[in-house]
Amino acid sequence: MRFDIVTIFTRMFDSPLAESILKRAVEAGKIEVHRHDIRDHTTDAHRSVDDTPYGGGAGMVMRPEPLVRCVESLPEAGKRCRILMTPQGETLTQDIVRELASFNQLVLICGRYEGIDERAIKLVCDRELSIGDYVLAGGEIPAMVVIDAVTRLIPGVLGNEDSVRSESFEDGLLEYPHYTRPEVFRDEKVPDVLLSGHHAEIAKWRRKEAVLRTFKRRPDMLKAADLTEEERRSLELTKPMKTAK
Repeated sequence: MRFDIVTIFTRMFDSPLAESILKRAVEAGKIEVHRHDIRDHTTDAHRSVDDTPYGGGAGMVMRPEPLVRCVESLPEAGKRCRILMTPQGETLTQDIVRELASFNQLVLICGRYEGIDERAIKLVCDRELSIGDYVLAGGEIPAMVVIDAVTRLIPGVLGNEDSVRSESFEDGLLEYPHYTRPEVFRDEKVPDVLLSGHHAEIAKWRRKEAVLRTFKRRPDMLKAADLTEEERRSLELTKPMKTAK
């Protein structure tokens, strides 16, 4: 997988790419990450990438010329998707992450200021993505999120492929609780079933806890989750009863 980051702050990616899973993925040749400075495609002495908005208003807008030149200068490496990271985009989900992992190349365009000239978006963006309903200073941190999430799904990146299949959102549910040593910590004991060695009962307990946790924390996810009739009935019993007025 090749990632191309289009930004005016290339050094923001130094630390994330030098640590943990992403560092190992780069060293193993599982991913390539190339950073491209939009300012390198300006033509004025001040290397300007922004200007005041037509129609007036607060803030500045990223100009189309250097951004478009930057993106158009990139090589194509097979199946490619050019993505603008913006709060106006569709919200990133695990389903979208899986879709993105099927590409050979992701171009991640990091906006700044009040926004990007709409003509540039039409010319060089295939998709717009957001990581949540809030505003950040720019698209660099969202781009890091996409790189991290997609890289985890590339075969051979994680040591244990089963860990991907059991993570939150992979089966439409949040993940079950985890425990490790010591067996007792500050009077809290590990659930007996996890010490039993009975794998079928452990799997059953984990499934039940995942369903219950999703019900309590993200009930919106249950509409699309693949639940059994027994699981749906048990959740109905869990709901608090309405008191008569």
